[in-house]
Amino acid sequence: MPTQRKIFTVQNLTQKLKDTKALFLADYRGLSVSQMADLRAQVKKAGGELEVVKNRLLGRAAKEAKVTIADEVLTGPTAALWAWEDELEPLKALNDFAQKTGLPKIKFGIFEGKAITLERIKELACLPTIKELKARLVRTLQSPASGLTNALSWNVRKLVYVLKTKGGES
Repeated sequence: MPTQRKIFTVQNLTQKLKDTKALFLADYRGLSVSQMADLRAQVKKAGGELEVVKNRLLGRAAKEAKVTIADEVLTGPTAALWAWEDELEPLKALNDFAQKTGLPKIKFGIFEGKAITLERIKELACLPTIKELKARLVRTLQSPASGLTNALSWNVRKLVYVLKTKGGES
């Protein structure tokens, strides 16, 4: 007989599965409590949420939300990374942390409503963020303007340089 707490947890996870932009599951085995707290803070700063979930309850919630998660994925300690605002920022935070510490190991992902491979997850983690892309765009748009300014002012600067040189000879 399921307890009221477990029923509430399944309902909560079901709603999260319906509302999230992306979900990534990771095996957090080997992380210390302080590392887990640090990772949670980084993910939260990136606009996501990291929580430890019970595999059986997440499996039930996935069935209720009509999301396919393979049974072999739902083994061992599982941390769910929910991406709320931006699909990639929280994943990049998790990936950066994993590169520094070697943990956690990403084992599954749902992106744009579909299950994706680990290779695809790694590709997504390496993509530039929206902020980075905007900065690149601004830099690209500014570079022709500054080049044009330099080109147009070159003759005037050259004239001033010549006049200074000639003025010093007198």
